[in-house]
Amino acid sequence: MPVTRLNHAVLFVRELPRSLAFYRDLLGFEVLMEAPSAAFLRAPGSTNDHDLGLFAIGAGAGSSEAGRSRVGLYHLAWEVDTLAELRRFAELLKEHGALVGASDHGTTKALYAHDPDGLEFEMSWLVPADRVADARLPEGEVTLPLDLTREIERYGAETRGGVGISHVIVP
Repeated sequence: MPVTRLNHAVLFVRELPRSLAFYRDLLGFEVLMEAPSAAFLRAPGSTNDHDLGLFAIGAGAGSSEAGRSRVGLYHLAWEVDTLAELRRFAELLKEHGALVGASDHGTTKALYAHDPDGLEFEMSWLVPADRVADARLPEGEVTLPLDLTREIERYGAETRGGVGISHVIVP
């Protein structure tokens, strides 16, 4: 049987209240259940039982070394419906000092940010299936800096992304 989608992710965090505030107040997750050292959250519009589990392991926990000196998960990517939403997140994440990058992957327009524990995540908008052929990057390029204003002019601020596709890699 094939895997159909990611149902949820679980993160180990230092301080539950700080992480809850970040994911709830900045990213809009709904807190479904909270205990002294764990919480379960759902993304707006999700039909999952929960999308994110947070487990507190204490303020003295070290930073994740994944990708620097150890193997491990690099980041999670959450999809937004429109470029207007992506722009709203860019402003909000920048205002809170969490935004660390913005990339144009051709078929995906992405922001990269860190949560309070330095765990990286991506907010992305996927080019609709009927526009994928127009989304090719120049020959030999895999990633370019994201010019969100240009992409909004190109696709429209309210165009629903990802329509007709989950993810397409254009050769």
